[in-house]
Amino acid sequence: MGLLDDLSPHARVLTAVAPFLIAILVRVFAGRTKMASLLFSVSTIWFAINVLLAPYSVRMRQEILELRSLFR
Repeated sequence: MGLLDDLSPHARVLTAVAPFLIAILVRVFAGRTKMASLLFSVSTIWFAINVLLAPYSVRMRQEILELRSLFR
């Protein structure tokens, strides 16, 4: 099991969203510097990876299977 598998769903959302929000705040307060743009780009990629890979986590697969069984 990985580190992210042990986190609660709220903590998972926070790990995906927090860097993105911090990058937005840095960009607002620092302006369009190269560092702010790089931070914004990296945090956007981090967010996308978290969103795209979430269905492949062990807990998420179990929840999807449980959800399917509810509709049968």
